[in-house]
Amino acid sequence: MRSSKSQHESAARRSLLRAGVLGAGALLAPRAFASDSIHLPLPGGPDGRRLTDAFPGKAQMVLQRTRPPLLETPFAVFDKGVFTPVDQFYVRWHWAGIPTTVDAATHTVTVSGHVNNQVRFTLAELMNGFQHVELAAVNQCSGNSRGFFEPRVPGGQWANGAMGNARWVGVRLRDVLDAAGVKAGAVQVQFEGAERAIVPNAPNLKKSLSVDHARDGEVMIAWEMNGQALPVLNGFPFRLVVPGWYATYWTKALQHIRVLDHEDTNFWMHPAYTIPDNWPQANMTPGQQGVRFVPINRMVPRSFITNLVAGASVPARRAVLVRGIAFGGDAGVRAVQLSTDGGHSWRAAELGHDYGRYSFRQWQTRVELARGEHALMVRCTNTAGLQQPMTPNWNPGGFMRNVVESVAVTAA
Repeated sequence: MRSSKSQHESAARRSLLRAGVLGAGALLAPRAFASDSIHLPLPGGPDGRRLTDAFPGKAQMVLQRTRPPLLETPFAVFDKGVFTPVDQFYVRWHWAGIPTTVDAATHTVTVSGHVNNQVRFTLAELMNGFQHVELAAVNQCSGNSRGFFEPRVPGGQWANGAMGNARWVGVRLRDVLDAAGVKAGAVQVQFEGAERAIVPNAPNLKKSLSVDHARDGEVMIAWEMNGQALPVLNGFPFRLVVPGWYATYWTKALQHIRVLDHEDTNFWMHPAYTIPDNWPQANMTPGQQGVRFVPINRMVPRSFITNLVAGASVPARRAVLVRGIAFGGDAGVRAVQLSTDGGHSWRAAELGHDYGRYSFRQWQTRVELARGEHALMVRCTNTAGLQQPMTPNWNPGGFMRNVVESVAVTAA
């Protein structure tokens, strides 16, 4: 994480100006949907998805659901670079009652609960009152790749595009909490955004971190991603950034921060978003009884081939470039390896620039393939020594899939 208030002041001012424009009328009613589709086969179907550019601030996206919006990044986007374009950064909301207009001048976040002084900040007050920091970090939905779970589980049937990488600019959550004065005996910090259920008595989305985690100096409140103000669909005017943890904690359109002197037992901490208590596997057998579940937490390493798709034809006995992206989850990328023989042997790939332990990292290598069909497999090992598994996990939430990916190609 880099901190330099002078470095980001001009960008912050530009963001605030853009925020004012957005706040004047950022309606989220989608335009007419396009009829384009993409081949995206999942084990339980469907074999394709509709593409849409109907949502304000978004280019072409894979449409999972319209209300609340679930928009997946087309996978080809990840071959364009380390940082995911803002207009194709995936979107995931839980409740249909999401903000359709936001006034950047009046939207506030309140810090209350087990503190010495309740405080409230507008976007401008956050920008002007605290040191600015920048951090590159992957935001990944807990259920990214859920559509590949077998047996199938309920929930959004994402392929691999419910993730994105950005440079986030904002302020340390620790500094904001210090302004309120966290009292001795505090246990957790709870976060709540602006989305609301339209079903009576349904619980607002609230997520909590331990006090020590919330004050680790890396968790931040961000208003900017990849040099732009957050789009409304991605949490304008500011959202929580929890590097190395799944996106369920990255509260959008943040409104309330509550310091608790007890463990948070609200629905969204348990039973929702829980995994078998055997991290990093998060694995169980369908129908297994007596499994202890805990709230989902740290991400695990993943890697992908981005320049070749299943069924691609490549020249035989000639050097073929294979490239992609990897990330280490809650740690950096130590190594990326490629196999051309079903995982029997592995060769090291060349790693691209390191933008920090929480960022995507590009990789590439060249291979020569004999004529015929080949399964190209890629795996990442993070700096903590954790390596992607060869067999997929299963749990009823469809969470934390990180099996070694395979792309079938034909050399001719």
